[in-house]
Amino acid sequence: MIDIVAILRAEDAALDFLSVIGGRENEVHVLCGDTGERLVLPAGRPLAERLDALARLVGPVDEHAASPGPAALAALVEASAPAGPARLWTHSPADTRRSRGRLGRDAADAAGERAVLHAVGHSPYLQFISDLDRPLDRTEVAAKLDFVNRHCGHLLRTASEEHVVRTGRVHATERFFAAGPDERDRLFALLASLDEDAATVPDPWEFATSGYEAERLDTTVAWIAGHLPPGGGPLVEVGACEGALTTRLVDKGFTVHATEPNRAFRDRLAGHAGAAAHIHAESLEELAARRELPGAAYLLIEMLYYGQDLDLLDRLPADLVFVALEPETLAARLTPWLAHTRHWEKADETPLVAPALESVCGGRAYLSKRGSIGVLLRRTGA
Repeated sequence: MIDIVAILRAEDAALDFLSVIGGRENEVHVLCGDTGERLVLPAGRPLAERLDALARLVGPVDEHAASPGPAALAALVEASAPAGPARLWTHSPADTRRSRGRLGRDAADAAGERAVLHAVGHSPYLQFISDLDRPLDRTEVAAKLDFVNRHCGHLLRTASEEHVVRTGRVHATERFFAAGPDERDRLFALLASLDEDAATVPDPWEFATSGYEAERLDTTVAWIAGHLPPGGGPLVEVGACEGALTTRLVDKGFTVHATEPNRAFRDRLAGHAGAAAHIHAESLEELAARRELPGAAYLLIEMLYYGQDLDLLDRLPADLVFVALEPETLAARLTPWLAHTRHWEKADETPLVAPALESVCGGRAYLSKRGSIGVLLRRTGA
């Protein structure tokens, strides 16, 4: 049996896969996605010797390091194991370091019929249900720390979030899981946030199956209707994604103009809402600049997390804006802005859903949902 370790950069083999490269019984092939290098570690060699060989491949910080894609990785895998049994170890598609997450997804696609195990890796937002846990003993942990201190000093000092080495990225227990193609794609999309990769699977945030999200959406509709009943004028929903809120508003009797810049999300939005909603492609910035879509109210529901300029609200063609945010973001962004703006006042603040822990991706992992608070803003005319 050959163990193939497909990683982005050489140091990843020591940080996330030391229990694999330290196993003496198997030959180990380390495939570095950023350089295309392949390191063969013969069976029976001690861990110290294997780490010395690996250290020669550690390079400087490179913000352009990226997966070479499934085809290039498949060629590397085939060169390592053209015949005979082999097992592939690689990054998690949900590794918060997106460069690693993408390589993990691509390497699994390149593995063919070979067994694939993903390292949980760096995952501060998710708790994983793993299939294989390998606690390192003190000698192995000491070897890992020595490798970092001797060969990765520049990674201890870097400001690069993709490549910096911190305590939480140097694991004393290495955890692994197996996943099929659909689960891999969903894990990758789940961590994509506003990245285009979020749209690579339908319903990446699982609005259709989440009890938490169903409660949040239903309560949001009731909150909006309590202030602006159906028939009171059109609503403009900004960042409607695939229409989980849109369809509920339409079912309640509202006229909805739903805007979504992402083409894949917008196509699904149109499929879900049908002719009942008016679909537009504009972003918040474009809506504020053009002022061509007036409404009785604008809805900014769970979308002001990405550094948008809140002064854009001044140029929206509506006197009411419904905002929903998690409590921490509300306190850090919206509340200080409201204290200084002369153009808006807070007409209402309502808890929409309480924080909860919830499973995702078919129970592969779970995470904390932080709750949501609705704030109704009314233009003052100042």
